[in-house]
Amino acid sequence: MEKKFSVKVNDSFEFEFTQDEINALDTQQVSVNNYHMLSENRSFKGTIAKADFLNREYQVKINSNNYQVKISNELDQLIDKMGLSLSSALMVNDIKAPMPGLILDVMVKEGDEVKEGDYLLVLEAMKMENTLSAPRDGVVKAISVEKGQGVDKNQLLIEMD
Repeated sequence: MEKKFSVKVNDSFEFEFTQDEINALDTQQVSVNNYHMLSENRSFKGTIAKADFLNREYQVKINSNNYQVKISNELDQLIDKMGLSLSSALMVNDIKAPMPGLILDVMVKEGDEVKEGDYLLVLEAMKMENTLSAPRDGVVKAISVEKGQGVDKNQLLIEMD
């Protein structure tokens, strides 16, 4: 099965790309954040001005135009279709399994202080490793799972204060 990505530009335009389409792009990296691209016999200069890799949000400059780009992979799209979003997780203290799977690693312990985006645990689901991160700053109150344990969808994994 081919990987698919959904891309939202400036919160207005949405595009879908496959991994093959991305691989077929005629691009050359010029320096760390600068690229040269050819498309339909036209030349483009691209710069990644700002990158938030964890949230897959980027500020990109193509020629002289600035764009805000948000990339969603297949897992992001599946979680969104299931009605589970990170924004809704910001309001709750419980971190639950977004899908059934196997706990591969628990990276925190009870009493740890975590910042928004810190990695909490790794859940293997559908042959993919998914790192669940803290939805907000807080303290780990309780951990309900351990490494090697199977979990069901919506099973409580971690409680936060």
